[in-house]
Amino acid sequence: MGRLDNKVAVVTGAGSGVGKEHALLLASEGAKVVVNDIGDAANQTAAAINENGGESISHIGSVADWSTGNELVKAALESYGDFHILINNAGILRDAMSFSMNEQEFDEVIAVHLKGHFACARAAAVYWRDQSKKGNHSSRRMIHTTSESGLFGGPAQSNYASAKGGILTLSLTLGRELSKYGVTTNVVAPRARTGLTDYIQSMAAPTSEGDFDVYDPANVSPFVVWLCTDEAQDINGQAFIVGGSGVWWMRSWSHINHIKLDSKRLSISQINELKDELFEGEDTGIPPFSAPKFA
Repeated sequence: MGRLDNKVAVVTGAGSGVGKEHALLLASEGAKVVVNDIGDAANQTAAAINENGGESISHIGSVADWSTGNELVKAALESYGDFHILINNAGILRDAMSFSMNEQEFDEVIAVHLKGHFACARAAAVYWRDQSKKGNHSSRRMIHTTSESGLFGGPAQSNYASAKGGILTLSLTLGRELSKYGVTTNVVAPRARTGLTDYIQSMAAPTSEGDFDVYDPANVSPFVVWLCTDEAQDINGQAFIVGGSGVWWMRSWSHINHIKLDSKRLSISQINELKDELFEGEDTGIPPFSAPKFA
C-alpha cells in the first residue's frame, strides 16, 4: 500500500531534475502520473515508471501554451478517470543584468514560469471546482515551484526572480479561491543541482564515493510528495525551501511598523518628522540575500 494509491498526478517539467524525481517518487507511492516536458525526456521518465511497475503516460508540450493545461487535465481523465495532484515544475533560464536583458529574454521566462504555472493551475481549478459542485469531494493538491531568487531577489535574474516571486503570490491567491473545494496550494523552492543550476560550481556532486550528495534533486521530492498526502491537508498557502536533509518554512512581507494620523492626510513634512518613528533605527537598505544555510 502506498500513501497515494488511487491518486492521479500531473507533473510538468518532469523529464529531468527535480520534476523527474517528483514523478518517480509519486509513482512509488502508488500515484498514476502524467509526465510533461517539451521533449523525449518526458517519454523516458514515463517509461522508467512503467518499467518499475508503476503507471504513467507522457505528454510533450510547453506549459507556456495556454492549451497545455487543458491537455494535461484531459490526458489524466482519459487515461485514469480522475485527477488529484498538480505539481508545477517546468522552467527555463535566460539570465542577464537588467540593463542588458532584451524583451524576448524577459517574455520567454515569464511565459514558461508564471503563465505556465497559471495555465495548468487554472485548468486544474476548473475541473476540481466542477467536481466539488457535483458532490464529488476529494482532497486535491497543487505544489508550485519557486526559487530562492524569487524569495530574495537574485541579480541578473529580473525575469526569473519576478516570475518566481509572482508564483508565491499566485499560490496564495489560488489558496484563497480554492480551499472551499478541498484544494491546498503550496510552494517549494528546491535547493538542488538541476539543468538550471548545474553551472554553479559549489553545487557539484561530491567526488568522494559514499559522501552525501546534498544537492541531489532527489532530496527535494520526499517533502513535495508528503505535501500531496492526506497528512498534509492542513498545510495551505505556505512556502518552503527544501534541499539536502532540510526543510525551511518561509514567510515574508509581514507588517513591521506603521505611522498614522487620526484626522487628516499625512504631509511630506510630517512624514519626514515621523520617519524615525516609522523605521525605529532599523536598516532600510537593500535586504541581504539571507538564505538559510545547510546545517
